[in-house]
This record gives sequence, C-alpha cells and structure tokens, in this order.
Amino acid sequence: MQKVYIITGLSGSGKTTAIQAFEDASYYCVDNMPLELLPKFLELPLQENPGIKGLAFVMDMRSKNFITDYPTGICSIEAMGIPIEIIFLEADINTLLKRFSQTRRQHPVTSQRSLLDSIKFEKNIMHPMKQTAHHNIDTSNYNVHELKSKILSLIHSKGESYSLTRINIVSFGFKYGIPNDADLVMDMRFLANPYFVPELRTLDGESQAVKQFVLSNRETKSFLEKYLNLLDYLIPLYKRENKAYLTFAIGCTGGRHRSVAIARNIFEHLNKKGLNPGLIHRDIDRETKQT
Repeated sequence: MQKVYIITGLSGSGKTTAIQAFEDASYYCVDNMPLELLPKFLELPLQENPGIKGLAFVMDMRSKNFITDYPTGICSIEAMGIPIEIIFLEADINTLLKRFSQTRRQHPVTSQRSLLDSIKFEKNIMHPMKQTAHHNIDTSNYNVHELKSKILSLIHSKGESYSLTRINIVSFGFKYGIPNDADLVMDMRFLANPYFVPELRTLDGESQAVKQFVLSNRETKSFLEKYLNLLDYLIPLYKRENKAYLTFAIGCTGGRHRSVAIARNIFEHLNKKGLNPGLIHRDIDRETKQT
C-alpha cells in the first residue's frame, strides 16, 4: 500500500513549497484538504494507479474545524490500516512576520488580532500537533530550493533516488538558430566536417560511417574526455538546485553530422550513469526536407 503524508504546521512555514515537492515526486496531492473528508477520500481507487507513488495532503488552520477534528481524524485514518506520516513545518516568529510582510497575505487566524498575535496564537494552539508529528522541520533558514530538497530527501530516505531534473541533449545546426531552451551550448565546428567527404555527405551522424569519422578523430577524443568530465561535475550541482529541465545543446553548421554524432555519444554516457536523458536531433533532416 502506498504511503500517505499529511503536511501541516504554521501558516507561512512553507507548506505550499512542500506539496510542490511531493507533486514533483509523482505523488497525488491535495492542498487544504478537510480532515473529516480524508477517510472517504482514501477509499477511492487512486492508489491503484501505477503512476502515483503515494498521496500527500496539506491540512491546516484554513479549515474551520481543523483543531477539533485533528485527533479523531488521525485515529480514524490509522484504524483503516493505512501507513501515514505527518510532517510539521514551522519557522521562528521573525521569519514568519517577514514572509507575511513580503507576500501581503492575511494570516488565516487573524480575526481581530494583530499579525504578531495571530502567529503566536497559532504557534501555541498547534503545539500538540507538532509533538505528535513524525517529522518536524524548521524552515526559518531554508529558501524554496533547499526546502524542496529537504522534503525529497525525507520522502526517499530509504535509499530510493529521485531527481527533479529532466536532462535533454539536443543536436542542432547553427545556421537554423540556437535552441531557445539551451542551458549549455557547445560548438562542434572545430571538428573536421564529414559534409566535405563525398561518400559521407548524404549520411547523417547516426550512421556508423559518420560516427566512425567523427569519433575516431584525435581532437574529438580529447574533447569528449574533457566535456564529459565537465558534465559529470555540473549535473549534480544542477540537480542540487532542483532545476526542472537541463538542456545541453550540441551544434555544428547544419545539425546533421558532427553535432548528431557527438550528441549521441553524450547521451550514451549519461544513460550508462542512470540519468535517463532525452535525445533530440532537431535539424538532422532539415536540409533533406528543404531540397
């Protein structure tokens, strides 16, 4: 049975960021879920979907009866035999004051209280929930990316690896323009061009003959050794920042020979490392379609 997470805690502590991390990890998520509806919701066949790794719900003071319903609600879920973990997020008072000032949003328990009094009231009334939570996270010193990383490491604490970063390798021709989504562009026009070899001109970089021509070049071997080492260094750093998409663009003049062969080699290298990159040859057939 898939695990169920309940995310709760103080207003302004980062619950929206936390639920976004669960969404990125392929969890079915509901924000501001009334606790009294959760047992019925868990009876739905959502967990039978193989694409869903689990369920995550944000519950907090926005729900009118949250405080009174919490103890009995949690007990009823546990009585169903469903594995559940509670994450409680908090932050120090000065941090919460600053966050509400920046977002200009009203505190959900404001009523006739000042913002400071509302924060103190909520902190006090939710203290019993903090004590029963499985995970307590103080987000005072976290930025958005750091909190997402914290949540993801919590979800996959049992050794399962997960990355937010989707890597794509794109080959292209400079004469058709650099891909708009390129994060790192590499120009392969310093290599000998198969276009000027009559028997290779009509082939493309996925053919064995062109790959042999390009990859057997001494300069190519030296370049790939240095460039792949660079990627091996950079990719973990990009992943640490939870970059959603990472595109390495490899270009040559027409995007048919050199860039294609090099992009394929990079793809195979990253694939062996278990990074499951995508490979797109944007302009491989551009010239043949135009003639």
